[in-house]
Amino acid sequence: MEHPENSSEYAGLQVNSGVEQPAIINPYLKRNRFRRRELSAADMVEGIVKGDVTILSQAVTLVESVNPDHQAKAQEVINKCLPYSGNSIRVGISGVPGAGKSTSIDEFGIHVLNEKGGRLAVLAIDPSSERSKGSILGDKTRMEKLSTHPDSFIRPSPTAGSLGGVARKTRETIILCEAAGFDKIFVETVGVGQSETACHSMVDFFLLIQLAGTGDDLQGIKRGIMEICDGIVINKCDGDNVDKCHMAATNFRNALHFFPQSESGWMPKVLCYSGFYGYGIKEVWDMIYEYVDFVKANGYFDYRRNEQSKYWMYETINEQLRLNFYNNTLIKQQLQLAERTVLAGEQTSFTAAQNLLDTYFKLIK
Repeated sequence: MEHPENSSEYAGLQVNSGVEQPAIINPYLKRNRFRRRELSAADMVEGIVKGDVTILSQAVTLVESVNPDHQAKAQEVINKCLPYSGNSIRVGISGVPGAGKSTSIDEFGIHVLNEKGGRLAVLAIDPSSERSKGSILGDKTRMEKLSTHPDSFIRPSPTAGSLGGVARKTRETIILCEAAGFDKIFVETVGVGQSETACHSMVDFFLLIQLAGTGDDLQGIKRGIMEICDGIVINKCDGDNVDKCHMAATNFRNALHFFPQSESGWMPKVLCYSGFYGYGIKEVWDMIYEYVDFVKANGYFDYRRNEQSKYWMYETINEQLRLNFYNNTLIKQQLQLAERTVLAGEQTSFTAAQNLLDTYFKLIK
């Protein structure tokens, strides 16, 4: 564009053309240069068995996808990895928010890797927002030691509406991690309190992290999460809090006597430790290994794994039935009509639900 200052009426003024600006996009850049090659199911299985963490991460992403094509491929990968799985100690870790789960996992993981060797996978479950449906997935940033350890693998996953504080696909991810050579698996829940059955149904040892001074003695004997835990550890046993932690441990031990004995025959232990300072970590691991030796000796270890496999078979059936029901075209149309009749008071919620189910069962006959 010609500058107006170069016109004859502006004598003595001249504006030179500037340097030609290069293109924003590099002309030498090949667009397909950074496109990732899509791996087949066989390639994924081969990479996972070799311990390739990058391919393992891709496989976990495939498992968590809701795309039907991805799901079919993920199931093929899982089935081929199944013969290589089952050779790990699965530990579920739960506790109220703020109990120090991430810090404790960092200390637990570093200790067992230094003492026992092997490889550790941490499956951290992050709560999803009910409004935005998004998750922060920031648990890895609080595990400073494990995140840089060459023998650890940390995978944050969103709950995505799953109950029990455990992502829907966590059990399948465990199989992939075991096939990749990880002999110790941590499953960290979101800490939802007394609804952790899903986590308990996929781990060998369920560890409950508690804090001192969180309630009275009656709170300790409430049914729920206390009934399914295999061990209770009280965190932040340091400084001026030591006496309170030991007092809380005594209360929990007394509370455990009110519960019937578990199927395994194991009496849960109560220990105190400090995740921040690393006190008492060895004693926690000694308890876990003592439990594993105990249940393997009496046969409960294999029995529990078999029961867990059956449980997840039925859970998958229930989930697929639910998805098939809500994705049915006719049901989608009748749902809106049923909502209007219920809101108008023309029929009860239970009658509307039964009518919809009757319609669905007639369609699938």
